[in-house]
Amino acid sequence: MNKHAIARDLKETPSIDIEAVSVRFGMSKRELAETAGLSANSLQRKERAQAPAVVARIGEMAEIIHRVTDWAGSERQALAWYRAEPLPAFGGRTAESLVKSGKAAALRDYLDHLALGGFA
Repeated sequence: MNKHAIARDLKETPSIDIEAVSVRFGMSKRELAETAGLSANSLQRKERAQAPAVVARIGEMAEIIHRVTDWAGSERQALAWYRAEPLPAFGGRTAESLVKSGKAAALRDYLDHLALGGFA
């Protein structure tokens, strides 16, 4: 493999199966986009759906839901928590609101804090 091929491989962005995420969460692509804070059209065409910013946002949303699934009781309950539970540590904002505004890292830190026995 030459150095140009290696450089190209390193620059490739990760992809995500939008259809699988949509089915798993039981929502349309439009609903999935809205829940992740993306435009309704961002998931309709494959090239838009695989844009780095779109992949990152859907990935953040899926990761947060996955992280809370065990203590929420189910993936459906985790999604309900993500969308509706006000978080006192964030002024009553929901996880959905935080991810939509680019604060997923702060939310992950908060979840780590809780997992280690910290208080909400």
